[in-house]
Amino acid sequence: MADPLVVHTADGAVLGRELHGLRTWRGIPYAAPPVGDLRLRAPHPVTPWSGVRDATRFGCVAPQSGLETRRMRMGEDCLTLNVVTPATRSATPRPVMVFIHGGAYSGGSPTTPLYRGDGLVRRGDIVYVSINYRLGALGYLDFTDHSTGDRTFDSNLGPRDQIAALQWVQRNIAAFGGDPDNVTLFGESAGGNAVTTLLCIPAAAGLFRQAIAESPPAASAYGRSRARAWAEEFLEMLDEPDPVRALGGAAVDELVRVGDALVARGADEAPGTRAFAPVVDGDLLPRHPLDTFAAGLAHPVPLIIGTNASEGTIFPRFLDIIPTDPVRIEKMFAETDPVVKSRILAAYPRYPDRHAAVQLGGDVSFWEPSVLVAQGHTRSAPTYSYRYDFAPNLLRWTGFGATHATELFAVFGSVDSPLGKAATALGGRSGLRAATNLVQSHWLHFARHGRPRETWPAYSLERRETLVVDTVARVVNDPDGDKRRAWVGYQHRR
Repeated sequence: MADPLVVHTADGAVLGRELHGLRTWRGIPYAAPPVGDLRLRAPHPVTPWSGVRDATRFGCVAPQSGLETRRMRMGEDCLTLNVVTPATRSATPRPVMVFIHGGAYSGGSPTTPLYRGDGLVRRGDIVYVSINYRLGALGYLDFTDHSTGDRTFDSNLGPRDQIAALQWVQRNIAAFGGDPDNVTLFGESAGGNAVTTLLCIPAAAGLFRQAIAESPPAASAYGRSRARAWAEEFLEMLDEPDPVRALGGAAVDELVRVGDALVARGADEAPGTRAFAPVVDGDLLPRHPLDTFAAGLAHPVPLIIGTNASEGTIFPRFLDIIPTDPVRIEKMFAETDPVVKSRILAAYPRYPDRHAAVQLGGDVSFWEPSVLVAQGHTRSAPTYSYRYDFAPNLLRWTGFGATHATELFAVFGSVDSPLGKAATALGGRSGLRAATNLVQSHWLHFARHGRPRETWPAYSLERRETLVVDTVARVVNDPDGDKRRAWVGYQHRR
């Protein structure tokens, strides 16, 4: 009898492991290692292997700085993905959910315990896939102007990696019991931006049937001129006169260090923009995603999109990269019509009070562009809007509230995890459990049927129906409508 833990993919056989009623395969390559001459190149096909490849350990974390890399192996050979399935067989193919992690396109990985996906698989009877992709300068700076006859540099490497991973899913997920015709793409923060961007990339057509974008900074995509300036600045900071030698020969740690410095500088010099982001290159990404959504031209697949009630509060204390203070906000508005600026600031009546500035910064980074996506996409496909309001006592008493990424506790069912227990140490365990049941029921119903449960109506331009998620859910028409109208006419820097 065949070993159910050995799965034959198009590139070769992989051996997984079974634990607690789930089967997992980790570190499966979906593209060739982007090293040597393949550094800063579009992903190349995997070289098939013979025999059975061990897939019981996670692959390398994409090069980055921070705590994550102290716990996990890190390296450029990072184009791998992970699959989790129930241990029991199914008479029919299972829905597939593919997760793209966040981390500002400079950090994060699917190895994080929160992202393992076990809870979703157990509750939803799905196949779960999580992917690594290139980050920082290796994935999100555009060095194409420095290509030569002997050395080519490609653009939009992070999005190209994500497309390659989705293509792998189409070729191989049936072997794991998944349905390639029912793939839900979902992601949070930068991963949410990846989702909204892929909805606008022609090459991603047909690779997923529905999508979920959680707190996406959907305006974060930039034209060639701005991308070129960031690439030049990065090369100057590398302090090597030959770009080909600098990019091809620099140690990966140096690329990460300079990339972090570039982002830190940009947060002060050009607030509201971020060097690590997709590029409107006229090739892979033909036009800015916000323009594509406004024209109703994104891929016509059902979409869930939303943000959290207090997105900005975490950033000044832990990840100071968005405009959450009056100095940065004034710089951000430097090119804004004064009438529009005055109208926006009036919608935050205590501004420049610190709390009002933090709320404004979170809104312009996540909420306002998500509204633009929702109102545009509803013209081409069913769209469902949410706002996540739940916050356990610890987050409320420390001033964070329902801040950025906190909905992930509910999405992944982390109530009883060490992180979930810590977050609810001062109360709120039952509330988080209720929010988890609500979110997971909608996310999983959406993954199976292409729509959330019937209690969540589709978004319309007339009513702007929005599901507000708390211990008890409610549908609100046009929440924060006065603020939404105040932002009309604001132009994000491109």
